[in-house]
Amino acid sequence: MAAKKILMLVGDYVEDYEVMVPFQALQMVGHSVHAVCPGKSAGQSVRTAIHDFEGDQTYSEKPGHNFALNFDFSQVRADAYDALLIPGGRAPEYLRLNAEVLALVQAFNAANKPIAAVCHGAQLLAAAGVLDGRECSAYPACGPEVQLAGGRYMEIAVDQAHVQGNLVTAPAWPAHPAWLAGFLGLLGTRISL
Repeated sequence: MAAKKILMLVGDYVEDYEVMVPFQALQMVGHSVHAVCPGKSAGQSVRTAIHDFEGDQTYSEKPGHNFALNFDFSQVRADAYDALLIPGGRAPEYLRLNAEVLALVQAFNAANKPIAAVCHGAQLLAAAGVLDGRECSAYPACGPEVQLAGGRYMEIAVDQAHVQGNLVTAPAWPAHPAWLAGFLGLLGTRISL
């Protein structure tokens, strides 16, 4: 298997599990992951938030960890990467206001490179205008945004993922096994025990 180079777009209050688990898991299988945030450099960090499902009408939010970035956003070029990963949490809400971030998402989509978006990551896909005519799962509160962007919101169980073409999406972190498997499939990663 050839190692792939993956760009992970993060920001303050990214969901803790949705940044840390895939960051480590993708490296564990041999891929390189550059975690970047606009306005920040390698060695700086973003704060994370922990979102739990505790029986309320929506998720609860608690302070998470500081997540260290390992690459400078200012040096990112889409053509240098094989795939894009967008974790959820609150970060996509403000990252979608950044024209450079939207241009990156559009470039990955135009090149038909694998894109994974979890939870609120669909907000970036919608804002970048890459969902028209596409199927996309997300946290249910993002369903209207998917539809307003011309996409078809896929309502699936919180521990499932949806793959269509180069796009793998999931509702939240309980779907890590499913969406990571789908993403690794798009990357051509083979794991044998």
